[in-house]
Amino acid sequence: MDAHSVIHLKTNPNVQQFEPGDNVKVSLRIKEKERERTQLFQGTVIRRRGRGPGASFTVRRISHGIGVERIFLLYSPLIEAVEVVRRGDVRRAKLYYLRGRSGRAARIKEKGRTAQ
Repeated sequence: MDAHSVIHLKTNPNVQQFEPGDNVKVSLRIKEKERERTQLFQGTVIRRRGRGPGASFTVRRISHGIGVERIFLLYSPLIEAVEVVRRGDVRRAKLYYLRGRSGRAARIKEKGRTAQ
């Protein structure tokens, strides 16, 4: 490949548009020896990074009282689908402050909900 060649990325039609603060379900293809299965990872998107083939996003969830974060490559062929469960209403692009919070303090308001 020369320096002027263009990489054409195919967007996965099963990946919905999402932003930081959204709660998403990521379906990931996992290969164990000759067996292949789908694993689900559900949590809050705390960041999106980059454009093009190196683009990634980080999803955080609490599992058995411990915060677990996982970084996914947006254009990875291992990602089967990304489904938005709830849209979050946040004011910033990187939600690293959630790492220091737990329980109710770590909740994010849902977008589109009106106060009653």
